[in-house]
Formats: sequence, structure tokens, C-alpha cells
Amino acid sequence: MQTYKITTESGRIDKVASELDPTLSRSAAKEMIDSGLIKINDTIIKAKTTVKAGDIVSITAREPETLEVIPEDIPLDIVYEDDDVIVVNKPQGMVVHPAPGHTSHTLVNALLFHSPLSTINGTYRPGIVHRIDKDTSGLLMVAKNDNAHQSLSAQLKAKTNLRKYVALVHGIIEEDEGTINAPLGRSPKDRKKQAVVANGREAVTHFKVLERFEHYTLIECQLETGRTHQIRVHLKYINHPIAGDPIYGPKKTLKGNGQFLHASELGFAHPVTGEFLTFKAPLPTIFERTLEQLRLNDKS
Repeated sequence: MQTYKITTESGRIDKVASELDPTLSRSAAKEMIDSGLIKINDTIIKAKTTVKAGDIVSITAREPETLEVIPEDIPLDIVYEDDDVIVVNKPQGMVVHPAPGHTSHTLVNALLFHSPLSTINGTYRPGIVHRIDKDTSGLLMVAKNDNAHQSLSAQLKAKTNLRKYVALVHGIIEEDEGTINAPLGRSPKDRKKQAVVANGREAVTHFKVLERFEHYTLIECQLETGRTHQIRVHLKYINHPIAGDPIYGPKKTLKGNGQFLHASELGFAHPVTGEFLTFKAPLPTIFERTLEQLRLNDKS
């Protein structure tokens, strides 16, 4: 159990707990509060309870679950590895981590065969600090131990790491660069989708144009925050959905293996040495071939 003495009035306990422990998201903190694992002054409380100066916040870690995810000998494109972290280039079509009822053929299965991973995220997400969608390709940082996981998670919360993506979108973006600042949350119309909503969580995406075609634009996106489906929803919001996106894009689109979105560049401070490391991954073959076809047949 970790205990923290609060010196100033700090707001709702779910928000405060996620700030005290960088490995906890706000939603995870709420689940722990509901389970009685996070308390104020040794008293069970609700997520909306306000933390005041002088309060003692206690956070009790969940009992580790028995690991049921089976390591699988699946080839990995490892860009970098040492005793603390792995940087892997995930192929399009691979799910990052198992879920109940789907416990095989994921990146985590492959990673567990390759190396021990941090235990902070429990049975189904060992080592996973951040995710990208199944049909998004590119770079992910993975923690091999709990100390590394805490450091990398803290960097994500502090917005000090680097995450750049390349996306091919519908339509012509006139501006050379811009910023989309629009809060995201679950769509009120479709609970399986994310949407821009007034009471959503802060979400900021910066973009710049790399190349224009007659009907499409190639852009680079840099994440300031990392919400679920953030780039996909933000680009739809400005009426430039990602080509090939089966959820947020139009039906008439470019043929591929899902959305043309690639996590091309990743940077973070090494959890032990503090050195800032940056990595790049080339576009997948289908992405490059599509661009070649557009340069021939869809000139601006």
C-alpha cells in the first residue's frame, strides 16, 4: 500500500489518484475506488469525493492475477532493446494485447515469448505502456520491468515523450500546418466509437502537410495527448478522415488493410540513463505503394 499526505486541496479523488500514481489512468483509478482499493483517511469513498489539505490518500495495489496469456513464437520487428525497454515496429493487423475471449496471436503473446515484461498492467497487458489500434502500424515502447514502466508512464502523462504518425487523409488540407484541440469521449450515438464531446477529456493533435494529391493529403501528426482513436477522430472532425478507416472514414476509399496510419517516430527519456532516445520506422509496403499510385494517377 502507498500512502500520500495531501498539502493542498486538490480536487476529485479519481483525478488526484491518477496524478499521484502515474501508472493509473483516471478510469482505472475510479475502478479501484469503486473496489475500495483507494481510500481517504482509511475510509471508502466515491470517485467524486474531494481531496482536502491534510487528507491521507492510500492506494492498495490489486493482487496480481495468474498469468493465463500463453507466450507464442511470433516474429517481431524489434527496433531497439536493452535490459529495460523494447521498441517494436508493430505490423498492421496485429492486436496489441489480449482481451477476454481473445488471448492469442497478439503482440503481447509474441513479446512474452521473447522477454520478461513489467507486471504493472496485469495479466492481459504486461509491459504495455501505450497502445496503437490493430490496423495502425508502427512504433511502440514496451517496458521489461516495473521501474521502466513507471518512468515511461510518467513521461506520457507529463507529455515529454515524442510520438509522430504519418496519415493519408481524404480531401485537400489547405493549411500547411495546424492544431486540433477538441475533447474526446465515448460517442453518445454509438458506444463503440469515440467522438468530440463537450465534456470529454482534453485531446490535442498537431499536424503538418507533407504532400498534396488531387483528392488526398499526406500529413504528419504529432500527439500531445494519447486518447483512444485520437488521430482518427480528430481528422474526421475537421472533415479529413483517414483513408481506409473502416469506422470513421467514408465507404468509398482507398483499398488497403485498414486505415492508412503509421506510428513513424517515437522518442522518450531512457528510464535508467535519462538519455533521450528517438526511433523511426519506414512506412509499410502497402502504404508506400499506395502513395506511388497516387503520384501517378492522382496528381494535384
